[in-house]
Amino acid sequence: MAPDLRFDDVSKRFPGVVALGGVSFEAHAGAVHGLLGENGAAKSTLVKILGGQYRPDGGSLQIGGRECHFHSAADAIASGVAIIHQELQYVSELTVAENVLLGRLPTRFGFVDRAAAQRLVVERLTAMGVDLDPGAHLKDLSIAQRQMVEICKAVMQDAQVIAFDEPTSSLSHKETEILFRLVKELRADGRTLIYISHRLEELYALCDACTVLRDGRKIVTHPVMAEVPRERLISDMVGRELSDIYDYRPRPMGETRLHVQGVADGCDFTVQAGEILGFFGLIGAGRSELMRKVYGADRHAGSVMLDGAQVAATDPAAAIAAGIVLCPEDRQEQGILPTASVAENINISCRRNELLGGLFLRHRQEAMRADDFIKRLHIKTPHRDQEIRLLSGGNQQKAILARWLAEPDMKVLILDEPTRGIDVGAKNDIYNIIHEVAARGCCVIVVSSELPEVLGIADRVAVMRDGRIAGTLARADATETAVLSLALPDSTSDLTSDPISARRAA
Repeated sequence: MAPDLRFDDVSKRFPGVVALGGVSFEAHAGAVHGLLGENGAAKSTLVKILGGQYRPDGGSLQIGGRECHFHSAADAIASGVAIIHQELQYVSELTVAENVLLGRLPTRFGFVDRAAAQRLVVERLTAMGVDLDPGAHLKDLSIAQRQMVEICKAVMQDAQVIAFDEPTSSLSHKETEILFRLVKELRADGRTLIYISHRLEELYALCDACTVLRDGRKIVTHPVMAEVPRERLISDMVGRELSDIYDYRPRPMGETRLHVQGVADGCDFTVQAGEILGFFGLIGAGRSELMRKVYGADRHAGSVMLDGAQVAATDPAAAIAAGIVLCPEDRQEQGILPTASVAENINISCRRNELLGGLFLRHRQEAMRADDFIKRLHIKTPHRDQEIRLLSGGNQQKAILARWLAEPDMKVLILDEPTRGIDVGAKNDIYNIIHEVAARGCCVIVVSSELPEVLGIADRVAVMRDGRIAGTLARADATETAVLSLALPDSTSDLTSDPISARRAA
Protein backbone atom coordinates (compact mmCIF):
# COMPACT_ATOMS: atom_id res chain seq x y z
CA MET A 1 0.00 0.00 0.00
CA ALA A 2 1.35 3.43 -0.92
CA PRO A 3 1.79 5.65 2.12
CA ASP A 4 -0.82 8.37 2.59
CA LEU A 5 1.77 10.57 4.32
CA ARG A 6 5.50 10.62 3.66
CA PHE A 7 8.31 12.75 5.08
CA ASP A 8 11.29 12.48 2.75
CA ASP A 9 14.65 13.77 4.09
CA VAL A 10 12.93 16.76 5.76
CA SER A 11 15.25 19.27 7.45
CA LYS A 12 14.71 22.54 9.32
CA ARG A 13 17.21 25.06 10.67
CA PHE A 14 16.80 27.89 13.13
CA PRO A 15 19.46 30.48 14.01
CA GLY A 16 22.29 28.60 15.67
CA VAL A 17 20.66 25.18 15.61
CA VAL A 18 19.65 22.39 13.24
CA ALA A 19 16.20 21.40 14.50
CA LEU A 20 15.58 18.61 11.97
CA GLY A 21 18.30 16.72 10.15
CA GLY A 22 16.94 14.72 7.21
CA VAL A 23 13.95 12.91 8.73
CA SER A 24 12.18 10.29 6.60
CA PHE A 25 9.28 7.99 7.44
CA GLU A 26 5.86 6.93 6.14
CA ALA A 27 2.41 6.77 7.70
CA HIS A 28 -0.56 4.91 6.22
CA ALA A 29 -4.27 5.62 5.96
CA GLY A 30 -6.39 3.70 8.45
CA ALA A 31 -3.53 3.53 10.97
CA VAL A 32 -2.19 5.48 13.94
CA HIS A 33 1.54 6.29 13.67
CA GLY A 34 3.19 7.18 16.97
CA LEU A 35 5.93 9.84 17.09
CA LEU A 36 8.23 9.50 20.11
CA GLY A 37 11.24 11.32 21.45
CA GLU A 38 12.56 13.50 24.23
CA ASN A 39 11.62 17.17 24.54
CA GLY A 40 13.72 18.98 21.97
CA ALA A 41 13.78 15.94 19.66
CA ALA A 42 11.85 18.11 17.12
CA LYS A 43 8.55 16.22 17.13
CA SER A 44 6.55 19.43 17.33
CA THR A 45 8.76 21.03 14.66
CA LEU A 46 7.94 18.19 12.29
CA VAL A 47 4.23 18.53 13.05
CA LYS A 48 4.39 22.29 12.43
CA ILE A 49 5.89 21.60 9.00
CA LEU A 50 2.99 19.23 8.33
CA GLY A 51 0.59 21.96 9.49
CA GLY A 52 2.11 24.71 7.36
CA GLN A 53 3.42 26.79 10.26
CA TYR A 54 7.04 26.13 9.26
CA ARG A 55 8.49 25.65 5.81
CA PRO A 56 11.21 22.96 5.54
CA ASP A 57 14.71 23.97 4.49
CA GLY A 58 15.20 20.67 2.70
CA GLY A 59 13.39 17.50 1.70
CA SER A 60 9.75 17.07 0.80
CA LEU A 61 6.34 16.29 2.23
CA GLN A 62 3.94 14.07 0.29
CA ILE A 63 0.26 13.42 0.95
CA GLY A 64 -1.48 10.76 -1.10
CA GLY A 65 1.53 10.54 -3.40
CA ARG A 66 1.38 14.27 -4.19
CA GLU A 67 4.22 16.57 -3.11
CA CYS A 68 2.91 19.42 -0.97
CA HIS A 69 4.41 22.87 -0.40
CA PHE A 70 2.50 24.65 2.36
CA HIS A 71 3.10 28.39 2.79
CA SER A 72 0.65 28.78 5.66
CA ALA A 73 -1.62 26.87 8.01
CA ALA A 74 -4.51 27.73 5.66
CA ASP A 75 -2.75 25.84 2.85
CA ALA A 76 -2.45 22.75 5.06
CA ILE A 77 -6.10 22.92 6.13
CA ALA A 78 -7.16 23.27 2.49
CA SER A 79 -5.18 20.10 1.73
CA GLY A 80 -7.00 18.12 4.41
CA VAL A 81 -4.51 18.45 7.29
CA ALA A 82 -5.52 19.24 10.87
CA ILE A 83 -3.13 19.70 13.81
CA ILE A 84 -4.01 19.58 17.51
CA HIS A 85 -1.01 21.31 19.05
CA GLN A 86 0.39 20.69 22.52
CA GLU A 87 0.31 24.43 23.20
CA LEU A 88 -3.28 25.09 22.22
CA GLN A 89 -4.12 27.43 19.35
CA TYR A 90 -7.26 29.40 20.24
CA VAL A 91 -8.63 32.93 20.57
CA SER A 92 -9.50 33.37 24.24
CA GLU A 93 -11.96 36.22 23.69
CA LEU A 94 -14.08 34.21 21.23
CA THR A 95 -16.72 31.62 22.08
CA VAL A 96 -16.46 27.84 21.75
CA ALA A 97 -18.50 27.90 18.53
CA GLU A 98 -16.46 30.76 17.06
CA ASN A 99 -13.18 28.98 17.81
CA VAL A 100 -14.35 25.68 16.35
CA LEU A 101 -15.62 27.30 13.13
CA LEU A 102 -13.03 30.07 12.88
CA GLY A 103 -12.68 30.95 9.20
CA ARG A 104 -15.73 28.84 8.31
CA LEU A 105 -18.52 30.55 10.28
CA PRO A 106 -21.95 30.23 8.62
CA THR A 107 -23.50 33.48 7.38
CA ARG A 108 -26.96 34.76 6.66
CA PHE A 109 -27.64 37.90 4.62
CA GLY A 110 -23.93 38.71 4.83
CA PHE A 111 -23.76 38.46 8.63
CA VAL A 112 -22.45 35.68 10.85
CA ASP A 113 -25.29 33.33 11.78
CA ARG A 114 -24.37 32.67 15.39
CA ALA A 115 -27.40 30.51 16.08
CA ALA A 116 -26.52 28.23 13.17
CA ALA A 117 -22.89 28.11 14.31
CA GLN A 118 -23.92 27.07 17.81
CA ARG A 119 -26.26 24.37 16.47
CA LEU A 120 -23.48 22.88 14.33
CA VAL A 121 -21.03 22.82 17.21
CA VAL A 122 -23.55 21.43 19.70
CA GLU A 123 -24.30 18.56 17.31
CA ARG A 124 -20.62 17.69 17.03
CA LEU A 125 -19.89 18.07 20.75
CA THR A 126 -22.89 15.88 21.58
CA ALA A 127 -21.69 13.21 19.13
CA MET A 128 -18.29 13.38 20.84
CA GLY A 129 -19.89 13.01 24.27
CA VAL A 130 -18.66 16.43 25.43
CA ASP A 131 -20.87 18.76 27.46
CA LEU A 132 -19.78 22.33 26.69
CA ASP A 133 -21.70 25.57 26.24
CA PRO A 134 -21.01 26.70 22.63
CA GLY A 135 -21.52 30.29 23.73
CA ALA A 136 -18.90 30.16 26.50
CA HIS A 137 -15.71 32.15 25.97
CA LEU A 138 -12.47 30.18 25.84
CA LYS A 139 -10.89 32.38 28.51
CA ASP A 140 -13.46 31.08 31.00
CA LEU A 141 -12.75 27.38 30.33
CA SER A 142 -10.24 25.05 31.93
CA ILE A 143 -7.21 23.81 29.99
CA ALA A 144 -8.90 20.41 29.59
CA GLN A 145 -12.05 22.00 28.17
CA ARG A 146 -10.00 24.07 25.74
CA GLN A 147 -8.28 20.89 24.60
CA MET A 148 -11.65 19.32 23.78
CA VAL A 149 -12.54 22.44 21.75
CA GLU A 150 -9.36 21.96 19.70
CA ILE A 151 -10.21 18.30 19.08
CA CYS A 152 -13.74 19.24 18.02
CA LYS A 153 -12.29 21.81 15.60
CA ALA A 154 -10.05 19.22 13.94
CA VAL A 155 -12.87 16.69 13.60
CA MET A 156 -15.20 19.28 12.07
CA GLN A 157 -12.59 20.19 9.43
CA ASP A 158 -13.12 16.68 8.02
CA ALA A 159 -9.35 16.37 7.65
CA GLN A 160 -7.82 13.22 6.15
CA VAL A 161 -4.49 13.69 7.96
CA ILE A 162 -4.70 14.56 11.66
CA ALA A 163 -1.77 15.02 14.05
CA PHE A 164 -2.30 14.92 17.83
CA ASP A 165 0.53 16.55 19.82
CA GLU A 166 0.27 15.46 23.49
CA PRO A 167 -3.55 15.51 23.34
CA THR A 168 -4.19 14.00 26.79
CA SER A 169 -1.73 16.14 28.76
CA SER A 170 -4.59 18.07 30.39
CA LEU A 171 -7.53 15.70 29.99
CA SER A 172 -9.53 13.96 32.70
CA HIS A 173 -10.23 10.22 32.63
CA LYS A 174 -13.63 10.76 30.96
CA GLU A 175 -12.18 13.14 28.37
CA THR A 176 -9.30 10.74 27.68
CA GLU A 177 -11.82 7.96 27.03
CA ILE A 178 -13.63 10.25 24.58
CA LEU A 179 -10.37 11.01 22.80
CA PHE A 180 -9.41 7.33 22.54
CA ARG A 181 -12.82 6.52 21.08
CA LEU A 182 -12.51 9.36 18.56
CA VAL A 183 -9.02 8.26 17.49
CA LYS A 184 -10.22 4.70 16.93
CA GLU A 185 -13.25 5.93 14.97
CA LEU A 186 -11.05 8.14 12.78
CA ARG A 187 -8.70 5.22 12.15
CA ALA A 188 -11.62 2.98 11.18
CA ASP A 189 -12.80 5.76 8.85
CA GLY A 190 -9.51 5.54 6.93
CA ARG A 191 -7.84 8.72 8.21
CA THR A 192 -4.06 8.98 8.57
CA LEU A 193 -3.23 9.77 12.19
CA ILE A 194 0.00 10.96 13.81
CA TYR A 195 0.00 10.61 17.61
CA ILE A 196 2.63 12.24 19.83
CA SER A 197 2.72 11.34 23.51
CA HIS A 198 5.21 10.75 26.30
CA ARG A 199 2.79 8.29 27.89
CA LEU A 200 3.89 4.91 26.61
CA GLU A 201 0.73 3.14 27.79
CA GLU A 202 -1.29 5.41 25.48
CA LEU A 203 0.99 4.69 22.55
CA TYR A 204 0.70 0.95 23.05
CA ALA A 205 -3.08 1.27 23.33
CA LEU A 206 -3.55 3.30 20.15
CA CYS A 207 -0.59 3.09 17.75
CA ASP A 208 -0.06 0.59 14.96
CA ALA A 209 3.51 1.74 14.19
CA CYS A 210 5.91 4.33 15.57
CA THR A 211 8.97 6.43 14.73
CA VAL A 212 11.51 7.60 17.31
CA LEU A 213 13.33 10.94 16.97
CA ARG A 214 16.37 12.03 18.94
CA ASP A 215 18.11 15.41 18.60
CA GLY A 216 16.23 16.15 15.40
CA ARG A 217 17.09 12.89 13.62
CA LYS A 218 15.20 9.68 13.06
CA ILE A 219 16.56 6.86 15.18
CA VAL A 220 14.24 4.05 14.08
CA THR A 221 10.78 3.24 12.76
CA HIS A 222 9.06 0.22 14.30
CA PRO A 223 6.41 -1.07 11.86
CA VAL A 224 4.53 -2.99 14.58
CA MET A 225 4.29 -1.02 17.82
CA ALA A 226 2.91 -3.92 19.87
CA GLU A 227 6.06 -5.99 19.25
CA VAL A 228 8.51 -3.42 20.68
CA PRO A 229 9.43 -3.83 24.39
CA ARG A 230 8.94 -0.75 26.55
CA GLU A 231 12.62 -0.79 27.57
CA ARG A 232 13.66 -0.69 23.91
CA LEU A 233 11.53 2.39 23.24
CA ILE A 234 12.94 4.24 26.25
CA SER A 235 16.49 3.38 25.19
CA ASP A 236 15.72 4.54 21.63
CA MET A 237 14.40 7.86 22.94
CA VAL A 238 17.02 8.82 25.52
CA GLY A 239 20.06 6.94 24.23
CA ARG A 240 20.60 5.24 27.58
CA GLU A 241 18.94 2.78 29.93
CA LEU A 242 16.55 4.15 32.57
CA SER A 243 15.59 1.43 35.01
CA ASP A 244 13.77 3.62 37.57
CA ILE A 245 13.05 7.19 36.48
CA TYR A 246 11.64 8.16 39.91
CA ASP A 247 14.76 7.07 41.85
CA TYR A 248 13.13 7.59 45.25
CA ARG A 249 15.67 8.46 47.95
CA PRO A 250 14.81 8.16 51.64
CA ARG A 251 16.08 11.11 53.64
CA PRO A 252 15.87 12.38 57.23
CA MET A 253 13.11 14.93 57.81
CA GLY A 254 12.96 17.78 60.28
CA GLU A 255 10.19 19.51 62.19
CA THR A 256 7.00 20.80 60.60
CA ARG A 257 8.05 23.65 58.33
CA LEU A 258 4.82 24.58 56.54
CA HIS A 259 1.41 24.63 58.22
CA VAL A 260 -1.63 25.55 56.10
CA GLN A 261 -4.91 26.07 57.98
CA GLY A 262 -8.27 27.51 56.93
CA VAL A 263 -7.07 28.52 53.48
CA ALA A 264 -9.86 26.40 51.93
CA ASP A 265 -12.61 24.36 53.58
CA GLY A 266 -11.34 20.91 54.55
CA CYS A 267 -7.84 21.51 53.18
CA ASP A 268 -5.57 21.87 56.22
CA PHE A 269 -2.17 20.21 55.86
CA THR A 270 1.43 20.30 57.06
CA VAL A 271 4.79 19.58 55.44
CA GLN A 272 8.01 18.72 57.23
CA ALA A 273 11.41 20.09 56.37
CA GLY A 274 12.91 17.83 53.70
CA GLU A 275 9.58 16.18 52.86
CA ILE A 276 8.05 15.62 49.41
CA LEU A 277 4.27 15.81 49.73
CA GLY A 278 2.28 14.65 46.71
CA PHE A 279 -1.20 15.94 45.87
CA PHE A 280 -3.39 13.71 43.72
CA GLY A 281 -7.00 14.01 42.59
CA LEU A 282 -9.32 14.29 39.64
CA ILE A 283 -9.17 17.37 37.44
CA GLY A 284 -11.49 19.83 39.16
CA ALA A 285 -10.77 18.44 42.63
CA GLY A 286 -9.32 21.83 43.67
CA ARG A 287 -5.60 21.05 43.84
CA SER A 288 -4.37 23.99 41.74
CA GLU A 289 -6.81 26.38 43.43
CA LEU A 290 -5.45 25.37 46.83
CA MET A 291 -1.85 25.89 45.77
CA ARG A 292 -2.64 29.33 44.30
CA LYS A 293 -4.00 30.35 47.71
CA VAL A 294 -0.94 29.04 49.54
CA TYR A 295 1.20 30.98 47.06
CA GLY A 296 -0.85 34.15 47.54
CA ALA A 297 -2.13 34.38 43.97
CA ASP A 298 -5.73 34.10 45.25
CA ARG A 299 -6.98 35.66 48.49
CA HIS A 300 -8.02 33.56 51.45
CA ALA A 301 -9.08 33.96 55.06
CA GLY A 302 -6.82 31.26 56.52
CA SER A 303 -3.23 31.18 57.70
CA VAL A 304 0.01 29.99 56.15
CA MET A 305 2.70 29.41 58.77
CA LEU A 306 6.32 28.96 57.69
CA ASP A 307 8.83 27.95 60.37
CA GLY A 308 6.31 29.06 63.00
CA ALA A 309 5.83 32.56 61.57
CA GLN A 310 2.74 33.86 59.82
CA VAL A 311 3.27 34.51 56.09
CA ALA A 312 1.52 37.56 54.71
CA ALA A 313 0.74 35.68 51.51
CA THR A 314 -1.65 38.26 50.04
CA ASP A 315 0.21 38.30 46.76
CA PRO A 316 2.92 36.20 45.07
CA ALA A 317 5.63 38.80 45.77
CA ALA A 318 5.04 38.43 49.51
CA ALA A 319 5.10 34.65 49.22
CA ILE A 320 8.36 34.69 47.23
CA ALA A 321 9.95 37.04 49.76
CA ALA A 322 8.99 34.57 52.51
CA GLY A 323 10.46 31.65 50.58
CA ILE A 324 7.34 30.08 48.99
CA VAL A 325 7.53 29.65 45.20
CA LEU A 326 5.25 28.05 42.61
CA CYS A 327 5.79 26.45 39.19
CA PRO A 328 2.26 26.77 37.74
CA GLU A 329 0.34 24.18 35.73
CA ASP A 330 -0.10 26.48 32.71
CA ARG A 331 3.49 27.45 31.90
CA GLN A 332 2.47 29.36 28.76
CA GLU A 333 -0.02 31.66 30.48
CA GLN A 334 1.40 31.86 34.01
CA GLY A 335 5.01 30.68 33.88
CA ILE A 336 7.27 31.91 31.11
CA LEU A 337 7.87 35.37 29.68
CA PRO A 338 7.53 34.17 26.07
CA THR A 339 9.41 36.94 24.24
CA ALA A 340 12.20 37.14 26.84
CA SER A 341 15.35 35.08 26.61
CA VAL A 342 16.10 31.89 28.51
CA ALA A 343 18.57 33.86 30.67
CA GLU A 344 15.99 36.53 31.50
CA ASN A 345 13.40 33.91 32.44
CA ILE A 346 15.87 32.26 34.79
CA ASN A 347 17.02 35.52 36.41
CA ILE A 348 13.76 37.50 36.51
CA SER A 349 12.97 36.78 40.17
CA CYS A 350 16.32 36.78 41.92
CA ARG A 351 17.54 39.96 40.17
CA ARG A 352 15.32 42.05 42.50
CA ASN A 353 17.96 41.58 45.21
CA GLU A 354 21.00 42.03 42.94
CA LEU A 355 20.54 45.35 41.15
CA LEU A 356 23.79 47.32 41.21
CA GLY A 357 23.04 50.50 43.10
CA GLY A 358 19.40 49.50 42.99
CA LEU A 359 19.23 50.46 39.32
CA PHE A 360 21.57 48.44 37.09
CA LEU A 361 21.58 44.78 36.15
CA ARG A 362 24.61 42.60 36.81
CA HIS A 363 24.76 41.19 33.29
CA ARG A 364 27.91 39.12 33.80
CA GLN A 365 26.58 37.52 36.98
CA GLU A 366 23.22 36.77 35.34
CA ALA A 367 24.91 35.26 32.28
CA MET A 368 27.01 32.98 34.51
CA ARG A 369 23.96 31.90 36.49
CA ALA A 370 21.97 31.15 33.33
CA ASP A 371 24.83 29.14 31.82
CA ASP A 372 25.20 27.18 35.06
CA PHE A 373 21.52 26.18 35.19
CA ILE A 374 21.38 25.43 31.47
CA LYS A 375 24.21 22.96 32.05
CA ARG A 376 22.93 21.52 35.35
CA LEU A 377 19.35 21.02 34.20
CA HIS A 378 20.28 19.92 30.65
CA ILE A 379 18.19 22.69 29.09
CA LYS A 380 18.36 22.24 25.32
CA THR A 381 18.88 25.70 23.84
CA PRO A 382 21.42 26.99 21.28
CA HIS A 383 22.40 29.79 23.70
CA ARG A 384 21.20 31.64 26.78
CA ASP A 385 19.82 34.54 24.70
CA GLN A 386 17.38 32.35 22.74
CA GLU A 387 13.73 33.43 23.18
CA ILE A 388 12.18 30.90 25.52
CA ARG A 389 9.05 30.55 23.36
CA LEU A 390 11.20 28.74 20.79
CA LEU A 391 12.13 25.99 23.26
CA SER A 392 10.16 22.78 23.72
CA GLY A 393 7.67 22.58 26.57
CA GLY A 394 9.97 20.43 28.70
CA ASN A 395 12.86 22.84 28.36
CA GLN A 396 10.58 25.78 29.19
CA GLN A 397 9.58 23.90 32.34
CA LYS A 398 13.21 23.39 33.30
CA ALA A 399 13.89 27.12 32.86
CA ILE A 400 11.00 27.98 35.20
CA LEU A 401 12.36 25.48 37.71
CA ALA A 402 15.81 27.08 37.37
CA ARG A 403 14.23 30.46 38.19
CA TRP A 404 13.20 29.20 41.61
CA LEU A 405 16.35 27.19 42.24
CA ALA A 406 18.19 30.49 41.82
CA GLU A 407 16.27 31.90 44.80
CA PRO A 408 18.74 31.75 47.72
CA ASP A 409 16.01 31.70 50.41
CA MET A 410 13.60 29.20 48.88
CA LYS A 411 11.94 27.13 51.64
CA VAL A 412 8.82 25.75 49.94
CA LEU A 413 8.76 24.63 46.31
CA ILE A 414 5.28 23.99 44.87
CA LEU A 415 5.23 22.14 41.54
CA ASP A 416 1.86 21.99 39.79
CA GLU A 417 1.95 19.29 37.07
CA PRO A 418 5.75 19.61 36.76
CA THR A 419 6.12 16.96 34.04
CA ARG A 420 3.02 17.63 31.91
CA GLY A 421 3.99 17.00 28.29
CA ILE A 422 7.57 16.14 29.23
CA ASP A 423 9.55 13.14 27.99
CA VAL A 424 10.87 10.35 30.15
CA GLY A 425 14.49 11.59 30.12
CA ALA A 426 13.50 15.14 31.15
CA LYS A 427 11.23 13.68 33.84
CA ASN A 428 14.20 11.84 35.28
CA ASP A 429 16.16 15.12 35.37
CA ILE A 430 13.31 16.91 37.16
CA TYR A 431 12.86 14.10 39.70
CA ASN A 432 16.57 14.29 40.50
CA ILE A 433 16.19 18.03 41.13
CA ILE A 434 13.18 17.44 43.39
CA HIS A 435 15.15 14.94 45.48
CA GLU A 436 18.12 17.33 45.71
CA VAL A 437 15.90 20.23 46.83
CA ALA A 438 14.25 18.07 49.51
CA ALA A 439 17.65 16.86 50.70
CA ARG A 440 18.56 20.51 51.42
CA GLY A 441 15.66 20.74 53.87
CA CYS A 442 13.13 22.44 51.63
CA CYS A 443 9.48 21.41 51.57
CA VAL A 444 8.46 20.15 48.13
CA ILE A 445 4.79 19.89 47.14
CA VAL A 446 4.13 18.01 43.89
CA VAL A 447 0.64 18.31 42.37
CA SER A 448 0.18 15.70 39.65
CA SER A 449 -2.51 13.92 37.66
CA GLU A 450 -0.08 11.05 37.05
CA LEU A 451 -0.65 8.51 39.79
CA PRO A 452 2.61 6.56 39.16
CA GLU A 453 4.49 9.86 39.45
CA VAL A 454 2.98 10.72 42.82
CA LEU A 455 3.53 7.20 44.14
CA GLY A 456 7.07 7.16 42.77
CA ILE A 457 8.48 10.32 44.37
CA ALA A 458 6.33 11.34 47.35
CA ASP A 459 6.90 10.61 51.04
CA ARG A 460 3.18 11.13 51.68
CA VAL A 461 0.20 11.51 49.34
CA ALA A 462 -2.70 13.90 50.02
CA VAL A 463 -5.75 12.94 47.97
CA MET A 464 -8.30 15.63 47.05
CA ARG A 465 -11.92 15.13 46.06
CA ASP A 466 -14.63 17.77 45.56
CA GLY A 467 -12.44 20.60 46.84
CA ARG A 468 -11.39 18.87 50.07
CA ILE A 469 -8.54 16.63 51.21
CA ALA A 470 -10.22 13.21 51.37
CA GLY A 471 -7.25 11.62 53.11
CA THR A 472 -3.47 11.56 53.45
CA LEU A 473 -1.47 8.34 53.07
CA ALA A 474 2.06 7.46 54.15
CA ARG A 475 4.30 6.18 51.37
CA ALA A 476 4.03 2.58 52.59
CA ASP A 477 0.21 2.75 52.46
CA ALA A 478 -0.12 4.72 49.21
CA THR A 479 -1.02 2.01 46.71
CA GLU A 480 -2.92 2.68 43.48
CA THR A 481 -6.04 1.08 44.93
CA ALA A 482 -5.87 3.07 48.18
CA VAL A 483 -5.31 6.40 46.44
CA LEU A 484 -8.01 5.83 43.81
CA SER A 485 -10.53 4.74 46.45
CA LEU A 486 -10.12 8.19 48.02
CA ALA A 487 -10.05 10.12 44.76
CA LEU A 488 -12.88 8.45 42.84
CA PRO A 489 -16.60 8.06 43.52
CA ASP A 490 -17.69 4.50 44.28
CA SER A 491 -19.32 4.23 40.84
CA THR A 492 -15.96 4.48 39.10
CA SER A 493 -14.01 2.12 41.34
CA ASP A 494 -13.85 -0.40 38.48
CA LEU A 495 -11.24 1.82 36.82
CA THR A 496 -8.59 0.12 38.92
CA SER A 497 -8.96 -2.99 36.76
CA ASP A 498 -7.71 -1.07 33.72
CA PRO A 499 -4.05 0.01 34.00
CA ILE A 500 -4.44 2.82 31.45
CA SER A 501 -7.60 4.12 33.10
CA ALA A 502 -6.00 3.91 36.50
CA ARG A 503 -3.05 6.00 35.41
CA ARG A 504 -5.25 8.50 33.58
CA ALA A 505 -7.96 8.65 36.23
CA ALA A 506 -7.11 12.28 36.86
